[in-house]
Amino acid sequence: MTSRRDLFLKTVTRFHEAVFRSSNGKLLARGAGMPVLMLTTVGRKSGKPRTTMLTAPLVDGETIVIVASKGGDENHPAWFLNLKDDPAVGVMMNGETREMTARIANADDRAALWPRIVAEHANYAGYQTKTDREIPVVLLEPVV
Repeated sequence: MTSRRDLFLKTVTRFHEAVFRSSNGKLLARGAGMPVLMLTTVGRKSGKPRTTMLTAPLVDGETIVIVASKGGDENHPAWFLNLKDDPAVGVMMNGETREMTARIANADDRAALWPRIVAEHANYAGYQTKTDREIPVVLLEPVV
């Protein structure tokens, strides 16, 4: 049975997504103190476009950094598994939609980025304590 809280969160999320999508990412463009983006991947099983709303704890020039935390769940989020199979992604953010390439941070990249992420957004450190998996960091880079 769906709780009132779950129903409320789903309703708020749908509203946020609708406003964000219709404004091309100009309205409701921040959440939890971070920029919000809509990520489009290709479903690894369906082959169809899949979109999800995410926050970007770091934006470094043209590179957008996202975290596959799934709130500290033991499993990776579906969007992460999709981009592992096909790194060509679409990103809607700040009134712009563009094609990007997803790159999973290697050990050196993650060692440099993770402290910056958790220093500004402690929730990610909390998520890491909930799971045994190392939470992946993903860099979204412009297509050249």
